[in-house]
Amino acid sequence: MPKRARELSAVEVRRLTSSGLHSVGGVAGLHLQVQPSGARSWILRVTIGCKRRDIGLGAFPEVSLAAARENARNMREAIRSGRDPVKERAEARQRLIEAQAKPTTFREAAIACHAVKVHEFRNDKHGKQWLRTLENHVFTAIGERPVADVGHDELVAVLSPIWIEKTETANRVRQRIENVFDYAIAANLRQTGNPARVKLLKPLLPRSDRLKKKKGKDHHPALPPEDMPRFIEAIDKQKGLAARALKFAILTAARPSEVVGSKVDKKPPARWPEINLKKALWEIPEGRMKAGNSHKIPLSTPAQELLADLPRGREIIFPGARGDFMSNAAMGAVIRRAHEADIAKGGTGFIDPKLQRIATPHGFRSTFKDWCLQGGRFPDHWSELALAHVNDDKTRAAYARGELVDERRKMMEEWAKFILS
Repeated sequence: MPKRARELSAVEVRRLTSSGLHSVGGVAGLHLQVQPSGARSWILRVTIGCKRRDIGLGAFPEVSLAAARENARNMREAIRSGRDPVKERAEARQRLIEAQAKPTTFREAAIACHAVKVHEFRNDKHGKQWLRTLENHVFTAIGERPVADVGHDELVAVLSPIWIEKTETANRVRQRIENVFDYAIAANLRQTGNPARVKLLKPLLPRSDRLKKKKGKDHHPALPPEDMPRFIEAIDKQKGLAARALKFAILTAARPSEVVGSKVDKKPPARWPEINLKKALWEIPEGRMKAGNSHKIPLSTPAQELLADLPRGREIIFPGARGDFMSNAAMGAVIRRAHEADIAKGGTGFIDPKLQRIATPHGFRSTFKDWCLQGGRFPDHWSELALAHVNDDKTRAAYARGELVDERRKMMEEWAKFILS
């Protein structure tokens, strides 16, 4: 029977400084190897099958005596069960090398790009939409392809099916693919140029600005201006705060989310501190606006009267059933009830004549715009400012600086007078 080594203590092990292989006991074959340079490391001397192996267990003192003995016991247990821990370790190392050498896929690059861009989005909804468009239209085709290898042919195959039927969506998809490739190039995941650049794809796809648009495809159903007095009369017969909220949105040409807020976009509803009744002005802070700019809405006399009739017990002007958000669907229900009531009386209801669908709360902004432009009733930039549309040219931006509140006040009074006539 081989001689069993005395089990050394941690203090005794620290004192082993002479070069050579020192048995430390506790586990058969466990040694502390001391190099002439003074470096020390753990060695387990074992026989695997018919071969003797020296297995390294790490440097000392980084790996303590107790940890070295535990590792050595595990190694011996593996050998007794018929395994080769040396071979397993080599295979694990090879798998790691292969995993590290595996090229980054387009999906992985897109997710990494999104993690950077997510801080640029105004809200969570836009952040999720950015990635969802790629999931819906891109990942199935090229998501698992190395981002370094994707070329023009593959992008044309991805974009072609939606380029004509869903032009706006296709343009967004192309822009987001371009973002991903820009990220991949900056992160050294791709060495060649960006194949999603417009100038590179232009010869391979029809010009999006010349494609025939399907009338009203992306528009919110709206009423013709001449139907508005009849519609307002119909909703005035309904009780409840939702009908008042819808009427206020129509009187002010505001977005529904600016009146009742949006849980999805995490935008709070309108609050009483935003209303200045002395100045007859509604001042919406930039955090609640789609374009991120504060917006002033002159309140017509009927809009002021509507507010004056509302309870003031809460800070929110149009609270929902739980005291916070009123859903956009509540205003939609007001429209449906008015539509059904009009049909029951033998009327035509409140249908968008082009889309043949019931009007939506957002659609009344289009109705307001149509009314403003009828017969050149008011200048285009007045209604654009009233609708808080993003400034798309220098002239409109110049008008926006003054906001034309006094001019727009006259316009909103005329609008209120018309729909209440």
